[in-house]
Amino acid sequence: MSLAMDRLRDYSVDARVLYVSLLAAALGAVSSVLAWVLIELINLATNAFYYQRFSFAAVDPVGHHMGWWAVLVPVIGGLIVGLIARYGSPRVRGHGMPEAVEVIVFNGGRVQPRVAILKPLATAISIGSGGPFGAEGPVIMTGGAIGSLLGQLLPVTDAERTVLMVSGASAGMAAAFNCPMSATLLAVELLLFEWKPRSLVPVAIACVTAGAIRHLLLGAEPIFGMQPTTVVMHHAAMIGALLIGVLAALLATGLSRAIHFFETSFERLPIHWMWWPALGGVVIGVGGLIFPPALGVGYGVIRQLLNDQVTWELLVGVLLVKSTIWVVSLGSETAGGIFAPLLMIGGAMGVVVGHWLSPISQGAWAAVAMTAVVSAALGTPLTAAVFAVELTHNGGLMLPVLLACVTAYAISVLLQPRSMLTEGLSRKGLHLSREYGVDPLETVMVREVMHTSLFALAEDATRQDAMDWLARMNQRGGEAWSHWQRIFPLVGRDNRMKAILTRGQMITAAEAGGPSIPLIDSGVQKPAVIGPWETLRSAAEKMSESKLRSFPVVNDGEELVGILNIEDLLEARGKANLRERERHRVLRLRWPFGHRQGGALSVDHLVDRAFESAHRASQTAGNIATEEADATAPQLER
Repeated sequence: MSLAMDRLRDYSVDARVLYVSLLAAALGAVSSVLAWVLIELINLATNAFYYQRFSFAAVDPVGHHMGWWAVLVPVIGGLIVGLIARYGSPRVRGHGMPEAVEVIVFNGGRVQPRVAILKPLATAISIGSGGPFGAEGPVIMTGGAIGSLLGQLLPVTDAERTVLMVSGASAGMAAAFNCPMSATLLAVELLLFEWKPRSLVPVAIACVTAGAIRHLLLGAEPIFGMQPTTVVMHHAAMIGALLIGVLAALLATGLSRAIHFFETSFERLPIHWMWWPALGGVVIGVGGLIFPPALGVGYGVIRQLLNDQVTWELLVGVLLVKSTIWVVSLGSETAGGIFAPLLMIGGAMGVVVGHWLSPISQGAWAAVAMTAVVSAALGTPLTAAVFAVELTHNGGLMLPVLLACVTAYAISVLLQPRSMLTEGLSRKGLHLSREYGVDPLETVMVREVMHTSLFALAEDATRQDAMDWLARMNQRGGEAWSHWQRIFPLVGRDNRMKAILTRGQMITAAEAGGPSIPLIDSGVQKPAVIGPWETLRSAAEKMSESKLRSFPVVNDGEELVGILNIEDLLEARGKANLRERERHRVLRLRWPFGHRQGGALSVDHLVDRAFESAHRASQTAGNIATEEADATAPQLER
């Protein structure tokens, strides 16, 4: 037992995590450069489209002097994006994150190399021509494409290639928003679909590296600086955070359904999807005439919201015009991210609601609301909460931010079965679960579910024993043939297993004649075995590799102690399901408290007796189940 238990570990990681981490650090540096390049490309495209000049200066489309001609700019940009998607790669369509999830989960982390070039190019054109998107989603997909390309060039496993892709993707977000911690949490909550050292360590190293390089390229200042919140959080602020969380969930749900409505509407059009971004550009152009700040990334508007520099015209424009052109254009499947629009729309909602809330400023409520909307839309409450601090460097808002994000997350998962990121995958016929938990097969040992009452033969058994067995089976009929035991061990006098025969081999030996021929010649003399102290997960892996459905169980002394069938693996799953479904009371306290007829009874005695009663009931149920199982199986024979 001690030797077998020593082989069990808390983690399955090995030394290759160091090699993958070195690659991830390089990816972090590359992703930060890519984020800088994409920002420069967006600036260049904006200058070219709206100011007809070759310049990398940071500008917004708001200050253009094109008049009505500006309506055509997003149409031209959408047309170029459609041509790139059709003749370059369809992977440039969309906002990047659903595509990254699909590649990670369903494609083994394999991305076409040209996506690394075409995605940022299409995004720069889309945003530079007025598209109401953020750059973060495409940066995530581009960084992921670089990581995937590196993983395809090197001899690595699919799991390691996926880690490299996620490292590049997360590092892209860390560089774009100067948020290494949030990017690491995003990988855990959204991209990795696991929490293991083999993946978490490389991703964190990539994000830290990207953050450090980003400081050299773009500076260390927060993206959206605001006045620090220093007031003590009153209970009224927490009640306000709850309200903001509920409203954020409703807003995110409405935006998600609107996006998928327009996606479906575009799919019904009798034209090729290449033209959809241009049609979406028409809506962007008209919206830009009505409310120019709705065009482009909109970081300046977000800063205004956070610093109380707002008017009602600005709030109405963001909530109506920005929301409308964003959901329509995103439904046209053009290239662009969703983080910045969600922050802007959520921030505007927070300012409106914060007008009637206290005791923090309206800008602070904007920070609370914008991250709560992100939490509800993406299903990432921890990422969104830390995101607020890293974006603003305002740690004083952590309590209301965390409460609002968790509230928004709780309400959103009840309102919609899919998040904004996974609904598109569902429409493709793909399914994934974003709930993480301990594998029930990992917590149950083989010894807990194996069969110990079994039919075994002596090592010197002959075919006559097989004939006798077959005769008894035929005599008993269908009930005997449905018995659980399908392998038959041959054991020596020391109870050590010498060979096994399958049911088919037993039948063949019985029908072959030659009753004096040793039965061991018809079996497998060096069978695959499993130990009683191994987990059911290990057993499932061995069954998958060997294609065997039954294993003899032997201890460290190679003595036969039982048999494990594939059906026994379901018992652990059944226990997990019972924990989810069955409701029962463990403790029952009597009234009057601490009193019974015939004398006083202390609280400690009541609790102790309740625990003893529950323990006895559990033992009794287990004994009954064991006796019922043993009654249907022949006893161990040698």
